[in-house]
Amino acid sequence: MIFAKNSDRDPNEAQIIEFIPRQKHVENKVKLTYVEFPQVEETYAVILSRPWWMYGAEMGVNEFGLTIGNTAVFTKEKREKVGILGMDIIRLALERAKSSKEALEFIISIIENYGQGGNGSYEHRLYYHNSFIIVDPKDAWVLETAGKNWVVKKIEDVYTISNALTIRDDWDLASQSVEKLRQKNKNFSFSKYFSDRFYTYFSHGKDRRTFTYKKLDEKKGEITLEYVMEVLSSHQIEDFSPEKGSMRDICMHYGGLTRPSQTASSQISLLGENFQVHYFTGTSLPCLSVFKPIYFEGGVPELGERPTNKYSSKNYWWRFEVLHRKIQTNYRTYIADFLKDKNELQLKIIEKEVDFRKKYLEGKVDKCELSGLTKWAFDEEEKLLEKWNDIVKVGKLPLFYSMNWGRVNKKAGLIF
Repeated sequence: MIFAKNSDRDPNEAQIIEFIPRQKHVENKVKLTYVEFPQVEETYAVILSRPWWMYGAEMGVNEFGLTIGNTAVFTKEKREKVGILGMDIIRLALERAKSSKEALEFIISIIENYGQGGNGSYEHRLYYHNSFIIVDPKDAWVLETAGKNWVVKKIEDVYTISNALTIRDDWDLASQSVEKLRQKNKNFSFSKYFSDRFYTYFSHGKDRRTFTYKKLDEKKGEITLEYVMEVLSSHQIEDFSPEKGSMRDICMHYGGLTRPSQTASSQISLLGENFQVHYFTGTSLPCLSVFKPIYFEGGVPELGERPTNKYSSKNYWWRFEVLHRKIQTNYRTYIADFLKDKNELQLKIIEKEVDFRKKYLEGKVDKCELSGLTKWAFDEEEKLLEKWNDIVKVGKLPLFYSMNWGRVNKKAGLIF
């Protein structure tokens, strides 16, 4: 099973890779981003990729190999101003469920009994409903929602989601409200009936979903880690440069009012029954980032102070963000040589991780060595950062693109 996700957020919304161990609890409630929720006696260990300001996570995995990601979908149903964020739901499910089916049932119970809501953005107002991909080493499910209405599709080969409802009339499970709608109309389509056409169109989620699904479908049975990295790092035009970016890009580069988001972090999880490895970037823009292997046995290395939406040289995400923004000001000058170095390091990391995985399955190495492999990957990435920070000189962006980035950098307190 291969799970992969890009997290598109506001450009200054730093993300944290975080390991939270299994914990016992005595309190009755847990404070989510906006509301309280009943706590349980024990929560399972999780690795999360989490926007710095919220309780929940854009994506993550737990100690049993349960892996979940979500995306915003825009529907005609009322969007509650205060409630449980889709990201909060992800963390709650990862901390409380052992399998994808158990997580699916838990998330449905939240949708039906509590609903979903709250502002999904730190600097702006963004209210939406959620689509989830829920997987474990054996099973995969897509759950799409519109308020308290929901449908579920079991995935047998490949599937992708984006900022648009995808399930029409081919669901495997549905809420009673949806089943009643189908009884009234034999041609009922969940996605067509509930989609908000305006927001869905301008988010270009359908375009991104069409692209990613096609990429997976044409390689069905031959999908590799490297291929998934390529898909997550892709843009829609071959002669790409950041100012030419599009909302149709999978690797999203910020571009102002018509392109307000940027990919903040990425995850790829390889879920075997005998061995699991989780590759995270922990940095923005997968096309410029290195995926590092992380394991529950090894945890997450120390990555400096926790980030906010303000620049700090003491934080891991922001130190790499400075380099990424510098490269984008002088993209054509440096991109070929930078990608050569970055891709060579990525291949080196993959080869070392695959060799370790093989030796582990053969009983030749112990899991206690996993933390060393992860730390080595992060250390090698740090060397890449230091080298290219010395090389890259700030260039000049096109006028309107420069003005957009100037406002974003000023908010972050970042001056080149």
